[in-house]
Amino acid sequence: MPKQHYKPDSFHLRDSVGYLIKRAQRLAQEQIETRFEEQGCTLQQWVVLMHVRDKIAVTIADLCRELYHDSGAMTRLIDQLEARKFIERRRNADDRRVIELSLTHAGEKALDSLIPIACDTLNTALDGFTRDEVKTLQSLLRRMIGGLEGSLSANKEKSS
Repeated sequence: MPKQHYKPDSFHLRDSVGYLIKRAQRLAQEQIETRFEEQGCTLQQWVVLMHVRDKIAVTIADLCRELYHDSGAMTRLIDQLEARKFIERRRNADDRRVIELSLTHAGEKALDSLIPIACDTLNTALDGFTRDEVKTLQSLLRRMIGGLEGSLSANKEKSS
């Protein structure tokens, strides 16, 4: 049984780690979206471009899993990015059924103008934190994600 950091009789939403993470994410998202709109890009488009650039996801199926998107919506988003010449689709050499995504030169240039906006927003949010505190926060969040992924995998195995 996990440690009991929260108890039902003393639980308050505003003290919940989930609430705090979501609130911080939402506030950063609002600021980034406004500035991205000025560049003619949406936050969701940027997220997809970054996933493809960093090879976190290289197919539409990968993106759907990573971003919890349905395939129809993701295909439409990829169609938009392809129409803007930011992404191109290529058949996998080993398995022609698989369509892989890659950034074009125009996609790389778009990211070159958008990444500083994301960095500026995050740096503003983290103003007042030391470099070590930021590294600690990143480490703690990675541990939390790892624990949640492990729990999700264990639950899926139990139900199989």
